[in-house]
Amino acid sequence: MTRHAIAPATRSARDAPRDAGAVQATGAIILALGSLLVIPLLITLGLSGASQATCGQPTTSQPGLTTDARTQIPAEYLRLYQAAGRQYGLPWALLAAIGKTESDHGRDPSAGVHAGANSAGAAGPMQIGIGGAAGNNWGGTPRHPAGQATGGVGVDGNGDGWADVHDPADAIPGAARFLLAHGAPGNLPHAVFAYNPDPAYVRRVTAQATRYGTGTTPPGTGTDLDPVTCPGDVDAFTNIPGGAAATVLSYARAQIGKPYVYGAEGPDSFDCSGLTMMAYRAAHITIPRLSDAQYWHGPRIRLGTEQPGDLVFFDYKPGHTGPGHVGIVENPHTGIMIVAPHTGATVRRQSYRDYPGGPVGFTRPATTSRVRATEQ
Repeated sequence: MTRHAIAPATRSARDAPRDAGAVQATGAIILALGSLLVIPLLITLGLSGASQATCGQPTTSQPGLTTDARTQIPAEYLRLYQAAGRQYGLPWALLAAIGKTESDHGRDPSAGVHAGANSAGAAGPMQIGIGGAAGNNWGGTPRHPAGQATGGVGVDGNGDGWADVHDPADAIPGAARFLLAHGAPGNLPHAVFAYNPDPAYVRRVTAQATRYGTGTTPPGTGTDLDPVTCPGDVDAFTNIPGGAAATVLSYARAQIGKPYVYGAEGPDSFDCSGLTMMAYRAAHITIPRLSDAQYWHGPRIRLGTEQPGDLVFFDYKPGHTGPGHVGIVENPHTGIMIVAPHTGATVRRQSYRDYPGGPVGFTRPATTSRVRATEQ
C-alpha cells in the first residue's frame, strides 16, 4: 500500500503467478497511455464524451444485452451485474467484463475464487485483494459482519448479514465500490487501471465490455483522459504534504453510493459531517462532529486556494453558530466535491460551485496534522 487508503491492484486467479509483484501506478503519463489505447472501444460501448459538467456524475442509463451476454454469462451473475450497475451508476457490462476476466463469472476453479486467496492475495469471483501483494482492498476479514467498520470496499450486497468476498452477491457490488473509489464513472480507464495497473488489462476488460453491451449508454458516463478535468485517481495527490488528504479522499470515495441518514457516522450510511469526520479519522486526524464546529475548528482557507481534501462549507445563516452543510473538495479545478447531500440521496460527487448560495468557506484540517507531526 502506498498513498491510498484502499490499495490498488487486484489480481485475477489465472494471472496470479505473473502479477504477484502488485505493480503500482507510476504516474499520470502511464495512466493516460493506457487510456488512449482503449478510446475506440469506449466510444463503441458508449462510455465516452465526458465534459467538465458531467465529470464524475453517475448515469442511470445502462448498456443493453448482446447475444454474447445472454449466452455466456450465468443468469444469476447477469442479474447481479445489472443490479450493481443500476445501484452504483456504472455500466453493468464493465462489471461483467471484470468478472469474466478475473474468474469467468466464478467458473474458474483456480485457488482463491471460491475459498482462500491466490498467491497475490486476491479472492472471490471479482478477485478483490484481501492481503499480501494485492493489498487488503476488501477490508477486515474475507467474511465479516455487515455492520463491521473496515475502511475497505466490503459490502453486504444481498442483506444476509455478512460481507463475503467469495459471495458474488457481495463481491460484485464490492468491485463497483472500488471503481467508484478510484474515479469511476467520471474516468473509467483510470478506475480499471487502478483495479489492475496494466494497460493490457484495461484493453482486455474494455473489449469484453463492448462485446457484452449494445452501446446504448449515452455520452456523459465519461472517460475524459485529462487528469485535471476528470481527476480519477490523480497522481497529483502525492504532492500533498503528509499524504493525509489522499487518505481522506480515498476513504470518502469508498463511501460513494451509501445512503444519507441524519446523524449517521457509517459504516453503512452517513450525514454530511459524519462523512467528513470519519474521512479525517481514517487519516488519524480528529475533527469535531458537526459542520458548524468543523468550520470553526479550521484552519480556514481563502476561496480560490482550496486543495483536494479540504472541507467546503455551505448554508451559513445569520444567527446560526456556523455553516449547516459540509463536503470534501476532490477537484478544485472543476469544483467537484464528495458529499452526503440530504435525506433520500446517497454519498456522491457534486459541484460545490453550483450549490445554491455557493460555498461560504473552506478549511484544511490536514495542515493541523502536519504541524503536530512536526512537533512530535
